[in-house]
Amino acid sequence: MNLMKKISIWLLVAALPLAAFAQKVRRGYDKGTDFRKFKSYTWAEPTMPVTRPLLYESVVGSVDNELKSKGLARVEHDGDLVLIPKGGIEFGLNVAASTPIVSSYSVDPSMWTGGAAGPSNLMAPYVPKGTLVLTFVDRGANKVIWNGSVSENLDIENKKKSWERIQKAIVKLLKEFPPKTN
Repeated sequence: MNLMKKISIWLLVAALPLAAFAQKVRRGYDKGTDFRKFKSYTWAEPTMPVTRPLLYESVVGSVDNELKSKGLARVEHDGDLVLIPKGGIEFGLNVAASTPIVSSYSVDPSMWTGGAAGPSNLMAPYVPKGTLVLTFVDRGANKVIWNGSVSENLDIENKKKSWERIQKAIVKLLKEFPPKTN
């Protein structure tokens, strides 16, 4: 085995522990949307009962802070955007990602630059534990314009450390929201 192969294998083995702790982020958005026109957002009501209300409110508060820093205002009704959250803490959830808030959302898979290609109305996607999925819907156009997910390894025994990881994951997920468009 030559020296380059040995170095490559050693680097790969050394990087594995770091990859185990890395957050996995996926994003996709409608390339034809001018995100500068959106000034406000409204949270959609959860489609399932919230089993951990304090954690849910903390996540909502962290997302609100990130969006506020980007110039978006939260309003209780009729925001420019509708924000649909999904998530799994301890175990996965099968949740319909396209639960209608208004009538229906049109999703053209060819418009996405990355991330999920869009939800199916026939099957509910599986949301793995430690995953947060945020979907933004243009209320006026009645279509999904941005979708992102972030997965993080959480330790249910160490709540403080898990909460710190959740906050970092939210920042990382929304780092490129709104996307830079022409």
